[in-house]
Amino acid sequence: MAERPLGFRALLGDEGWARLLMLGTHREFASGTYLMRQGEPGGYLVALVSGRVKVLGHTPDGDELLVSLRSAGDVVGEMATGEHSRRTVSVMAIDRCIAKVIETHRFHRFLEENRAVGRYADYLVLKLSQTIPSQMQLARFPAERRVARLLHELVTLAPPDKPDRFLIPLSQGELARALGLARSTVAEQIALLRSTGALSSGRRVVVADVRKLRRHAGL
Repeated sequence: MAERPLGFRALLGDEGWARLLMLGTHREFASGTYLMRQGEPGGYLVALVSGRVKVLGHTPDGDELLVSLRSAGDVVGEMATGEHSRRTVSVMAIDRCIAKVIETHRFHRFLEENRAVGRYADYLVLKLSQTIPSQMQLARFPAERRVARLLHELVTLAPPDKPDRFLIPLSQGELARALGLARSTVAEQIALLRSTGALSSGRRVVVADVRKLRRHAGL
């Protein structure tokens, strides 16, 4: 099955995306490592070639909040591209990620030369329209729906040809922190989803039936 273009790649088209990647420095990030950290200097952004990442916000008290999930075809770090700007979020690799690190001035020159300023503006609006309603909905949803929606999004963002695409790459503790729930609450919801056949049994969290998971998620 061919991989469906996502994110900024979908707006640029495959040829435009390929030209953009040529401007960057090749980087690989192991699962669990940071692509960038909140508070660090900006000046560059990262184009994701493969893999999934989680965008995290950190409160002054040290709590970690899930802002959004991104995958191949997206760019991250675009909100802190000024010379004196600081990162407002952290970005951590969920899977092993391949990426291109692109300096700000080269990225903006690419937008001008390829008449892509408008498409980039559309992309930023799209990201905000996806992130803000998602956070508001998750805050008011019951635990069952919140857990099911996060699991569904993780599976949806996995490449179609990934052999273990239905394996959830986060522990129950990580899911709990991402959703602002107690670990015991997440464990209860995982047990419920297993009992209905949405998830398979076993030590690892694996989606067994996407349609059932969608019903639990209210999608």
